[in-house]
This record gives sequence, structure tokens and C-alpha cells, in this order.
Amino acid sequence: MAFLELDHVSKYYEQYAAVEDFCLLVSKGEFISLLGPSGCGKTTTLQMIAGFLNPTSGAIRLDGRDLASIKPARRGLGIVFQSYALFPHMTAAENVAFGLEMRGVPRAEREVRVRDTLAMVGLDGYGGRYPRRMSGGQQQRVALARALIIKPDVLLLDEPLSNLDAKLREDMQIELRQIQRNLGTTTVLVTHDQKTEAMALSDRIVVMNKGRIEQIGTPHETYEHPASAFVSQFLGKTNEFSAEIRGDGDARKLVAGSCEWQAPAGPSGQVVITVRPEKITFDAAGDNEGLGARVKTRIFQGNHWLFQCETECGPAIAVRQNDGEQQPAEGDKVRLVWRAEDMAIRRAGDVQ
Repeated sequence: MAFLELDHVSKYYEQYAAVEDFCLLVSKGEFISLLGPSGCGKTTTLQMIAGFLNPTSGAIRLDGRDLASIKPARRGLGIVFQSYALFPHMTAAENVAFGLEMRGVPRAEREVRVRDTLAMVGLDGYGGRYPRRMSGGQQQRVALARALIIKPDVLLLDEPLSNLDAKLREDMQIELRQIQRNLGTTTVLVTHDQKTEAMALSDRIVVMNKGRIEQIGTPHETYEHPASAFVSQFLGKTNEFSAEIRGDGDARKLVAGSCEWQAPAGPSGQVVITVRPEKITFDAAGDNEGLGARVKTRIFQGNHWLFQCETECGPAIAVRQNDGEQQPAEGDKVRLVWRAEDMAIRRAGDVQ
């Protein structure tokens, strides 16, 4: 049985569906990310789990308990907000201890647990500091410690790293994942940062669009095998080429420009090929298979090169690792090559 279950949950504001028919089963100890653009319904979903909003329909269950009649403070949840929401007049230790005080935990036990929890998040010796004397990363750790010290059944994270700079955000991702694994706390994260947070932290990703679920899967599954055009385009850069599947049976061919491949089972007629930029390699212009192209722009980005190319099927982006090898120059003619298993095919017109 799932530890956390969202059973056909919807939230309507008059005729507007903020969340519609949301179904999700979360196992105990799993790290789930709700991912999507602004307005997709991910924060509304988190707030319904927390109890700050009531679903219009459907049910939310935690360890078999229907949460509908349980107040937010009694749901056994730890919550970290985007703004951290620390009490400015309290020290770090007092902020972390607040939840234990509300639960009537004796002072001696509080002090031990606060000290241990601050140490766990890398703030040993910072208990006496006020939030105004702490960096953004340190405040984020205090907020996380405050949520974890009550030993929550579920940890809810609402864009917790969005206010940090890029380097600190990357460091905190590693620390957050390590803490979550060590504690085994079931965690639900809301984020719009698909390239780092969702991919780096999650056991599974729930990709949302316009209040509905587009796809649920592991980071690898959703990135490599997107279920829709939206997922493909939202989870990082992707190339799209118009193509056509012709013939029947063993004679089925996938044709894009002057290129042909053996067509897999699936749709026929007009289709769209999608290929991730890092899956593309270059072949010298000639008789080799591949899509004819010319390098329009070459940009050095440290550990990799970014190429913008013009092809017979439209613009394309390729990413090549900086491995020390000679790379094509701007204006060079090349052929873009990729493995058949690295491309996804969908019917033309699937844009939702």
C-alpha cells in the first residue's frame, strides 16, 4: 500500500481548474518532485497535501488516514518554504526548537535534539546566531532543521533552493539528498528547476502542465522517453525534425530530408523526430549517413561546446564534451549523426 496517496484530486476556482484529476502513489522513503512551469498547479498540490487548501474533489491519504478532517498542524508534516519563514527575533536554536515546544517536549530533550539536528545540517556551533547574521544557505539549513526535528512523516519542500546562488544551490542539493537518504524521510519537492533540482534529487518526477499530470517516471525515463511534446521541450533542450514514415512491414522507412532509417513500430505518415543535443555526433560531410548541416555558431562553455546548426530539416543544436579533440568551426559543413535508440518519434501535431 502506498504511504502517501493522492486519489483523483482536483482543485477548482469557479470554472478554473488549478489541479485536475491528480493521481499519485508515493512509497515510504521516496523522494518525489512536482515539476512544471509557473501556474501548472504544483504549489497548489503541495498546499493541499499540507492542508492549507482543501481539494474540491478527491482524497489525500497518509499511511491509510484520510487527511480531509485533520488540521495542518496535526498531519505530522515538515514544511520548508521558499522564503524560509524563520522567526527573526529567535536564534537558530530557538527557531529549530519551536516545533518541539509546541509538542510539549521537555527542555532537556529539546536541547539535545536541537544540537544534534543543527549538526546534521552542518550548523554545529551556530545555534546562538540570529537569522539576520546568517547567509542564505545557513538560513536554508535552519529551515530544513526546523522541519526535520519533529521527525515528520512527510517532508514538503516548496522551492527551497530558489533564493540561493548557483554554486550554493548545487552544494545544497547534494547535502539535501544525502540527509534525506540517511533519514529515509518521504519527501515531496516543488520546483521549476528541471535541469538541476528535479534531476539530481528525485527518485521520480511528476511533470505537470495546466493542472494535469503529463508524465510520471524516473528522471532518466522522463528525459530519455518523454511522453509528450511538452515533456520533451520542458526537460531541457531538444531538437525537432519533421519526418515521414513510409511503407509497410519490413519496408517501413523513416525519412527526414535525405536521410532514411528503418522505421520502428508505431505511427505512420507525418511524424516529428526529437533528439537531445548531447546525443548528436558529427561526421565529416560526405556519403555517410546523417543529416546534412552547416555550423552556424560555435560557443565554448567550459566543459562542453554548444553548436547551432542549419540543417535540411531546420535548425538544430548539438552539445559536444570538451575532450580536447578538434571541433568543427563556424561555417563548416558536417553531418549530424545519432543512434536510432536516441531519438523519439511522435505524430505530427502533438504539441500539448
